[in-house]
Amino acid sequence: MSDLNLYRNIGIFAHVDAGKTTTTERILSLTGKIHKMGEVHDGEATTDFMDQERERGITIQSAAVSCFWNDHRFNIIDTPGHVDFTIEVYRSLKVLDGGIGVFCGSGGVEPQSETNWRYANDSKVARVIFVNKLDRLGADFYRVVKQIKDVLGAKPLVMVLPIGIEENFSGVVDLLTRKAWIWDGSGDPLKYTIQDMPAEMKDEVEKYRQELIETALEHDDDAMSAYLEGVEPSIEVIQACIRKGTIALDFFPTFCGSAFKNKGVQLVLNGVVDYLPNPTEVNPQAEMDIEGNPTGEYAIVDAEKPLRALAFKIMDDRFGALTFIRLYSGKIEKGTTVLNTFTGKKERIGRIVEMQANSRIELETAQAGDIVAVLGMKNVQTGHTLADPDHPGTLEPMVFPEPVISIAVSPKDKGNADKLGIALGKMIAEDPSFRVETDQETNETILKGMGELHLDIKIDILKRTHGVECNFGKPQVAYRETITKKVVDSYTHKKQTGGSGQYAKIDYTIEPGEPGSGFVFETSVVGGKVPREYWPAVEKGFEVSMAQGVLAGYQCIDVKVDLQDGAFHAVDSSSMAFEAAAKAAYRESIPKAGPQIIEPIMKVDVFTPEDHIGDVIGDLNRRRGVIKSQEPGITGSRVKASVPLSEMFGYIGDLRTMTSGRGQFSMEFECYQPCPNNIADVVIKEAAERKAAKAK
Repeated sequence: MSDLNLYRNIGIFAHVDAGKTTTTERILSLTGKIHKMGEVHDGEATTDFMDQERERGITIQSAAVSCFWNDHRFNIIDTPGHVDFTIEVYRSLKVLDGGIGVFCGSGGVEPQSETNWRYANDSKVARVIFVNKLDRLGADFYRVVKQIKDVLGAKPLVMVLPIGIEENFSGVVDLLTRKAWIWDGSGDPLKYTIQDMPAEMKDEVEKYRQELIETALEHDDDAMSAYLEGVEPSIEVIQACIRKGTIALDFFPTFCGSAFKNKGVQLVLNGVVDYLPNPTEVNPQAEMDIEGNPTGEYAIVDAEKPLRALAFKIMDDRFGALTFIRLYSGKIEKGTTVLNTFTGKKERIGRIVEMQANSRIELETAQAGDIVAVLGMKNVQTGHTLADPDHPGTLEPMVFPEPVISIAVSPKDKGNADKLGIALGKMIAEDPSFRVETDQETNETILKGMGELHLDIKIDILKRTHGVECNFGKPQVAYRETITKKVVDSYTHKKQTGGSGQYAKIDYTIEPGEPGSGFVFETSVVGGKVPREYWPAVEKGFEVSMAQGVLAGYQCIDVKVDLQDGAFHAVDSSSMAFEAAAKAAYRESIPKAGPQIIEPIMKVDVFTPEDHIGDVIGDLNRRRGVIKSQEPGITGSRVKASVPLSEMFGYIGDLRTMTSGRGQFSMEFECYQPCPNNIADVVIKEAAERKAAKAK
């Protein structure tokens, strides 16, 4: 059995272009996994193995790699930074024990850094921080540390100080040992010397070292008492305290360097070993019942306990479907049978492989703490739990956001129609934030995603990876409908067709629900006027009807229905009759309840050079945006705004034009809000035209 104390399951996450993938490349080089480092800008990074990743220089899907450092096994996941792919970050953080948050030395805390940091906080993942790109123009380690405090509300624990900045950056001073790590200019990560720190940095080093020790010793009362009496603790005691505080999320050990220039990465790896938790040091995963309620049981990280593993990613490649799993307890062996607790069906483990990006190493067995990929899974999807068939149990599933943008797709001919169905099936399994629906009236296939880039990549994958020739429509906004008034109403369903008829009477209230509540159904029937066995049928009738609003056919949300009274017939009443009554009641009552179109509002975060700030704000105002804040920085300003999604199509091109190519932005869903009347009228008119065109 492997020693779990030597395991580190970590993820690398950051804003686009902060250097995550380059950092991963350096780690793989230093740990001996690759002999020639690939560069992102050359399209040769090991973990960016999709064609689309190599061409665009961004990470699209998370990649898993295993390697060793100082006898410790690292399972590393390199995650995307672009906001359209945050689902990859979310599901990776769900199965990791620790992480490396990478920040750009000149860009600082950028928009997507905040989102990823928030996800990591939600998942209670311990982190070390790596301030990267200190060799770049405008880099400032101390400013980034301050931003981490101010913007993220986090407590960075500075472990090293940079020697020189921008083109003069040559190494770092380790505060614990007071020694300087100096790299030569060759770019070889192994060509460095450890020497005395520069004399001019002595005061700065002592100041930060004192802060480091005082913060760390808050986790050891005896050591703190001795320190206050003038006894300095040993480095081992300080490191033990830092480890304790890091795992408790009280602070985050902060390193710096330049991954591209191969400076400073070794100290980050040492920090991962010294301060991030092994699988046994994190809170065990809670187990759930079928309804998703906690059972009070936990998946203890122990190879001898019953199997509990979470499938967190499905990937289709030339060898077939790979299911990435994190084992929380128990072990699996090749050829054994496990239970998928979501489907209730048993699955056979075909092969177990340790992933090296897109290559793999065959394994006979895997145990608690491992992250591996399994071949042979038939019906396992992201978020499903694999358990011991004799001791079933379910782990907390993953929750994925609703898509906000859609596009119609149709195959060019019959041959492509078959290929399209197979390709979409594989793509849905790989990415839970990508949805596919069929428009019942037009028979069109509708692709739904998290943003323009998300759908753009999916279309590219359809064409190139799966070789499907398709026609694509324009991107469409996922409008919704809701109601604004409370309506008390009644409906009676009667039908006589020879023999027994159909009869159902319902009295009900329909009213606006809480924002984000979706559809809520309650019953306050007394005295058995509508027997309990018919309540689910009434609920189903209303819920099915909510899929189509009365104004433009968009889904109706945030509606509360209360079944209050009614009547039934001993012979003619049935579940079918009550369901039909609810459907007709919906059609009759919703138009009386002040229906309105609501649109997705996006949280937009724009970075712009200072001299273009006026243009950017003016443009956001023209897009019906509401400016929330404006934060000046060293290299430019950040503008935060809430803007309707319908106004954001093609924004990146306009922003680049306005800012001479220097502007950046990120966007994520915030909420639904009522459409202005003029916009709603256009949406309703377009829906009517589409309906008329279909009728022809």
